[in-house]
Amino acid sequence: MKRKMGYVLLAGSMLFGLAVATGAHAADVNKLAESCANCHGKDGANAESDVPNIGGLSVKYFAITMEHYKKKERPCVETKIRSGDKKGTKSDMCQVVKDLSDDDIKQVAQHFAGKKFVRTAQKFDAALAAKGKGIHDKSCEKCHSEAASLADDDAGILAGQKTHYLKEQTEFFLAGKRPMHKKMEPKLKALSKDEVEAVLHYYASLQ
Repeated sequence: MKRKMGYVLLAGSMLFGLAVATGAHAADVNKLAESCANCHGKDGANAESDVPNIGGLSVKYFAITMEHYKKKERPCVETKIRSGDKKGTKSDMCQVVKDLSDDDIKQVAQHFAGKKFVRTAQKFDAALAAKGKGIHDKSCEKCHSEAASLADDDAGILAGQKTHYLKEQTEFFLAGKRPMHKKMEPKLKALSKDEVEAVLHYYASLQ
């Protein structure tokens, strides 16, 4: 009887410890997510033209993006923190992720992957958007499927993403400042400046 009671107490203490650890871990993830929200907005959606919406991105894409920043393999553009205790001060993504562990990144990625991607209502040229659709269908659809709207492609969500941000990142790709997938490089470099602009208008039209 004593042995059985001991097993019960041991099991109970283990479950209690697990509950406490899980609660603490959840609190840590929420704290990290709150820090992200100071620029990217609640649930990863915001109204800033230069700050991408990150809710709904796949875990794999999110994690790879954070690793690129951590290794300084893509430009870390300085920007003002939009809310929170450090509102108005300047920072960049390299600073944000430098002290994050692989587990931190994974947990934050899972947090935002569970949110909905919010498309941005923004201006676009209808004629250019129509032209851009044809270019996307021919050159981009294979990897950015269903009009670049699927998180499961692990290639980001371009439909409804901020035009300012997409244009900036495209320039980084073309300048060799951001890693580009080997299948994407010849496709993007084959496009003229006007064709790139048309594709961006197409993505902006998907609201």
